[in-house]
Amino acid sequence: MLYYLFDYLKSLDFPGARLFTFISFRSAAAVITSLIISLLIGKRIILYLQRKQVGEVVRNLGLEGQYQKQGTPSMGGVIILSSIIIPTLLFAKLENIYIILMLITTIWLGLIGFLDDYIKVFKKNKEGLAGRFKIAGQIILGILVGLTLFFSNEVKIAEKVNVDNLTMRERHEMIDPSVQIPAQGEITMERKSTKTTIPFVKNNEFDYAWLVSFIREDHRRPFTWMAFVIIVIFIVTSVSNGANLTDGLDGLATGTSAIIGVSLAILAYVSSNMIYANYLNIMYIPGTEELVVYASAFIGATIGFLWYNSFPAQVFMGDTGSLALGGIIAVFAIIIRKELLIPILCGIFLVENLSVVMQVAWFKRTKRKYGAGRRIFLMAPLHHHYQKKGFPEPKIVTRFWIVAIILAVISIVTLKIR
Repeated sequence: MLYYLFDYLKSLDFPGARLFTFISFRSAAAVITSLIISLLIGKRIILYLQRKQVGEVVRNLGLEGQYQKQGTPSMGGVIILSSIIIPTLLFAKLENIYIILMLITTIWLGLIGFLDDYIKVFKKNKEGLAGRFKIAGQIILGILVGLTLFFSNEVKIAEKVNVDNLTMRERHEMIDPSVQIPAQGEITMERKSTKTTIPFVKNNEFDYAWLVSFIREDHRRPFTWMAFVIIVIFIVTSVSNGANLTDGLDGLATGTSAIIGVSLAILAYVSSNMIYANYLNIMYIPGTEELVVYASAFIGATIGFLWYNSFPAQVFMGDTGSLALGGIIAVFAIIIRKELLIPILCGIFLVENLSVVMQVAWFKRTKRKYGAGRRIFLMAPLHHHYQKKGFPEPKIVTRFWIVAIILAVISIVTLKIR
């Protein structure tokens, strides 16, 4: 909103109005604003939740210090969501298709998580929202995001194409129609594409159309978007649930998400800058520069929430925050065509998810085979395994953060390692 005010003032040559044209300034403003919002409203929301007795109900898991968390306010994800949405509305271009998708993701998954927490806390139902409804909500979001990215004319990448391969329609969709198209050779143009970034590969690109290449070319398009949407649904669901599982120790999911957010902001910036994109030989995606503003708000919100969520936590984010954080990271990565980096970038979420899957699968298999289930880990998710081994909670969280930083660096370095 402030962007449009200053854009108008710029047209009147108002002093300082041009600052709002710079992504760096708006991103800095977003991160500072989100930090201030989370710190200012955080305490008030915590006090309100305490008055309403919106406290955590602890199950007996045999973990050291677990009963100290009894009564700690939950549903603190409202602090994170508010601190993301308000700065984004203030400093981003709201007509940008990518910003619209990120706001929808934030609000939609936040509402699903809020409903789950509400049922747990106010209805005294420990199960919360039925799992099938959570999955259904994630699938609906995945379908919306996938179809929008596939069909929207605002979603394009700039790539070099051979002039001989241009269709008449593409010739009319050039970045600058006034530029003469050469008779032969390569030109750079904005066009719709199903390509994405794949790490450690020489040309650094993978086309989803390859998945349905066995189908005749004139019948391939519907199967291409169906395959793409299915992949988007899988990524959104996996990362969202991974973040939810990771939110088991004070500051673990919050700090990990902040680290991932910094990486995504860097990746979005280089992808939206033609000079850096050409230098790194990666996809140039026009319009994604606005995502840097959103990512800045995301970083400020998670760091600000960490002020209250670090050990010993004064508030927990609940599903209101954890489902939204995972979904935000997934959709953001898909938009900037870095979703195949998620296994590395979100390695903490992945391992936490896998530890649960492995534990359950092995327990069921051994129960059928031996009559009594056996376990791979002392307890799943993985962070509880280390708790059972006697590691202090702050040490586990700090070490997970260190691993997350290493994975984030590796993810960024993959832009040059091929």
